[in-house]
Amino acid sequence: RVELVESGGGSVQAGESLTLSCKFSTFGLNRAWFRQAPDKEREGVAAIESAGQSTYAESVKGRFTVSKDTDKKILYLQMDNLKPEDTAMYYCAADPRKLGLSRGNEYQHWGQGTQVTVSS
Repeated sequence: RVELVESGGGSVQAGESLTLSCKFSTFGLNRAWFRQAPDKEREGVAAIESAGQSTYAESVKGRFTVSKDTDKKILYLQMDNLKPEDTAMYYCAADPRKLGLSRGNEYQHWGQGTQVTVSS
């Protein structure tokens, strides 16, 4: 069983930064960050393949950076210049397949989520 545990969420002002972390119980998977705001559908934020190639949603390009520490089995999401519209529950996900951001429903493993709230 693959376990994912997110941390790092919180409440910040617009323009500030946060770094989310997701601890994995195993490695060698393709990983991604998704988010879901109240009354909105879940959306993909950033994905990183096991080989290192990353993909971003247009809404976060230039502000968010996804990275991983393979030795520590941790996935990161550095979020800069946060905006109120970034407010959501953020989830990390993992799968052996290269699903990217458009096939979120197919990810096999999910964390419990960490809340990010950005006020103006």
